[in-house]
Amino acid sequence: MANGNEEEHQSEPVNFRDNRKIDPETGKVRGAAAGSGDADQAAGTAPAAGADADALAQAEEILNGAEVPAGESVAQGTTSQEAEELRNDLLRLQAEYVNYRKRVERDRAVAGEMAVIGVMNSLLPVLDDIDAARQHGDLADGPFAAIATKLDGVLKTYGLTRIEETGVEFDPNIHEALMQQPDANVEVDSVSQILRLGYRSGDRVLRAAQVVVAVPAE
Repeated sequence: MANGNEEEHQSEPVNFRDNRKIDPETGKVRGAAAGSGDADQAAGTAPAAGADADALAQAEEILNGAEVPAGESVAQGTTSQEAEELRNDLLRLQAEYVNYRKRVERDRAVAGEMAVIGVMNSLLPVLDDIDAARQHGDLADGPFAAIATKLDGVLKTYGLTRIEETGVEFDPNIHEALMQQPDANVEVDSVSQILRLGYRSGDRVLRAAQVVVAVPAE
């Protein structure tokens, strides 16, 4: 009986130390604990991933013109102060995007205008030849006269206008004086004759008109 009791006392500590919680051969219990830790870690990271997704969705809404109330939380678990800071960041992002879009549209418009002006400048010698032909009566009628008229119409649609008025006050911004002639009939410097037409596109002067200026006689 004593031997049986000793065997029971010897087996109990062995069962207590092992107790199926640590298996040095298979490591099942240790793996289960690690799995539990992984599950806890995954559970801890899941809300953060959801918060990032909510923030991205909120950014898309703001960039599309949606308004976010100041007191509304944009992600689970965030405080009202954090939500307000995130809202302000998104609003700044919206403002930067709007400014960028306006700048791109403005640059695109300027690039298009400069391209049109470049084409017009390259056509000025052709227009000079057409004007010279008109002055000599070579474009009074016929197919070439019709072509020249169509060309003038197309260029007008793009804002090209001639500087060809006489009898107006001399303006150094649009006129280039090649000669001066005293004239008792004028009180200020005036354009008396156009030697070469000038051109402008809108408010931009492509080429000043070369003129003869009548100046008041002393």
